[in-house]
Amino acid sequence: MHNTEKDAALRTEKQKKAMETAFRLFTEKSIDAVSMNDIARESGVGIATLYRYYENKLQFVMAISVWKWEEYQNVDRPPLKYGENGPTGAEIITYFLDSFLDLYRNHKDLLRFNQNFNIFIRGANADGEAVASYSRMIDKLAALFQQAWERGARDGTLCTDTPWKQAFSAILHLMLAAVTRYAVGLVYQTANSSETESELILLRNMLLQQYVRG
Repeated sequence: MHNTEKDAALRTEKQKKAMETAFRLFTEKSIDAVSMNDIARESGVGIATLYRYYENKLQFVMAISVWKWEEYQNVDRPPLKYGENGPTGAEIITYFLDSFLDLYRNHKDLLRFNQNFNIFIRGANADGEAVASYSRMIDKLAALFQQAWERGARDGTLCTDTPWKQAFSAILHLMLAAVTRYAVGLVYQTANSSETESELILLRNMLLQQYVRG
């Protein structure tokens, strides 16, 4: 391997180590409570190196959020199952809703991070170019939802009287808020965790009844 390739591999390894460490610390604590120096010390990546990768903490936090959500969408999320004729619009929307239940069951750390991320972003008054990468990620998800909505209108499996943007916003915000509040302990829960999950399933089913035909 040439020196330039070795250097690139080392940069990638260090960057990944820093991001993994930051994600863990940001999940365990609030993002405001963790400094770039804390991350450098915990990860073993020098602070000067960390600032060569990211100009400031906000840029670093944004990069971690996009990385973790794209990793979930592209790697960790269970695959969509469908018949030989391809998925119907209703099957895709059901899959979208079921992804929130999967997050609650298997990825509570990502939900806790996202809660801390939202608090940090609001406190930083971040907008425009600062959140562009995150906004693009949401736009891609919305475009996929729109395609499913239009497919459901064509195949008759979805009630599409509601504009797709309104339906997307409602499902995203309601489900994400619900699974997050349970995951981070903002809602009182009994010792029986199955009761919590049954409430989330009820919300999922109510939304399905609103938009899925039959």
